[in-house]
Amino acid sequence: MDGILPLWKPKGFTSHDCVSKARGMLRTKKIGHTGTLDPEVEGVLPLCVGKATKIVPFLTDTIKVYEASVMLGYSTATEDAEGEIIERKAVEPLLNLETIKKVIASFRGDIEQIPPMYSAVKVNGKKLYEYAREGIEVERPKRQVRIEEIELTSDDLVFEQQTASFSIRVVCSKGTYIRTLCADLGRALGYPAHMSALVRTKTADITEQECFRFDEIQRKVDEQKHDELLLPIKRGLAHMPSWKVTEDMKPLIQHGRVLDKPEHLDADNFLVLCEEEALAIYQQHPTKAGYVKPVRVF
Repeated sequence: MDGILPLWKPKGFTSHDCVSKARGMLRTKKIGHTGTLDPEVEGVLPLCVGKATKIVPFLTDTIKVYEASVMLGYSTATEDAEGEIIERKAVEPLLNLETIKKVIASFRGDIEQIPPMYSAVKVNGKKLYEYAREGIEVERPKRQVRIEEIELTSDDLVFEQQTASFSIRVVCSKGTYIRTLCADLGRALGYPAHMSALVRTKTADITEQECFRFDEIQRKVDEQKHDELLLPIKRGLAHMPSWKVTEDMKPLIQHGRVLDKPEHLDADNFLVLCEEEALAIYQQHPTKAGYVKPVRVF
C-alpha cells in the first residue's frame, strides 16, 4: 500500500495514537503523520503510507487552514481551555466586532511568536512541556511564522460571565501556534485570552470532505477496499511545481540519474511526473550548474 490516507483526527487522540491505530487497521508499520495536532484538536491529519512516507517533510511544510474560537477574559498556562487559569480581567460590554476586525487585520503577514511553555519546541535538547511540568520557566526562542489569511467568522460577540468569545479562520504556515495567536489577539485587544476550540480544516489541498473517520476506515478494510482509502502520492505534492517527462525518461528518473535542468524550472525542489504518476522529487544540483538531482525517488 502506497499513498496518503486523509484521516479526520478525532478529539482525545494524539497524532502518534492515530498513526498506531492506522498501522493496526491497515496492517503495515510504514506510516507517518504530517504535522502534530494536540489531543483536544480535531481535523485533517494526512497519514503517509508505504512509499508516501518519503514525502512527509514536504507535506508537513505546507499551508494549513484552521477554524478557532477565541475567549477573552482569562488566560491559561497552556493557552487553551485545558490549562490552569493564570490571569483574569472582565470584558467590557463596549467591545465590538469592528474593533476586533481591525486588530485581526494587523496580524496578517509575517509575525513573531513565542511558543507556549506547553509545547514540543526544544530548548537545550529538552522539550518545553517537560520544563513546564517540572515548574521550570526557561527563555523561549522567538520564531517567525506567516499568516496568509485571517478573518473574523462570527456574526456576534458572545458575552457570558465577564468573558467574550468570537471565531476566526486562519490560513498559515507550518509551525504556527494557533493558541498563541489567540492569546496574542487577546493581548492586542487589552484582555487575557486563550483558544477555547480548534479544528484543522485543510492541509495543503487535502480537505475535510476527503477525509475518513476511523469507523469508515475499518469498514473499508473489512470490505477489502484498502485502495479506496488512499490518495495518490502526487496529491501531497500539489503545492510544488512539476516537470512532466516522457515514458522513455522514466527509467532514468527511477534510477536517480543526474539530469540536465529543465529550462522552465528554477524552483529549489520540484515534482517529476510521468502520465500523472509521481516518480520523484528533484532539486537544483548544489555543485553542478545546469543540472538537477533527485531528493526522493518513489
